[in-house]
Amino acid sequence: MNCREGCGACCIAPSISTPLPGMPNGKPAGERCLHLSVDYLCGLFGQPQRPAVCGEFKADIEVCGTDREEAINLIGWWEQMTAA
Repeated sequence: MNCREGCGACCIAPSISTPLPGMPNGKPAGERCLHLSVDYLCGLFGQPQRPAVCGEFKADIEVCGTDREEAINLIGWWEQMTAA
């Protein structure tokens, strides 16, 4: 599955534990990343400052569902199920 352009759920729902520009402590789950544009595109895409975890994310129907709302809910659920 390819990412849906303009979705951005993976930039909102999960936590990011590594620092990123402007967010030295990472990003909490459910909080919009500073680098997510109004068009729901990553401002760090293709940049060396983009966290590895973001670059390694692979879209999958089980994680992303059929639309942004479902993706936010599914990714949020996965976040809760895998929280230590």
